[in-house]
Amino acid sequence: MWPTILIASGAAYALKLIGYVVPQRWLDTPMSRRITALIPVALLSALIGIWTFVDGQAIGIDARVPGVIAALIALILRAPFLIVIITAAAVTGVVRALGWLP
Repeated sequence: MWPTILIASGAAYALKLIGYVVPQRWLDTPMSRRITALIPVALLSALIGIWTFVDGQAIGIDARVPGVIAALIALILRAPFLIVIITAAAVTGVVRALGWLP
């Protein structure tokens, strides 16, 4: 366990150190700006996917899935973010209350 923690800590430190030595001209390119702008979206999407479809060590479908689908529909319809969250919570709550999914 400790070797893994030490290796991960060293890798995180090295990654931060590399950020200081990268030439500024590499960071000012249009492609690096696009990538930097899309990284938070990709990470948030991955977290939502993990939180929705993974339960412990197994992939499962429960009441969160219809909630995420409802949130996606609200996003496609360009609803405000607060409405998207309320929609997802309401659909998840209704599905659980009706006992359709665990």
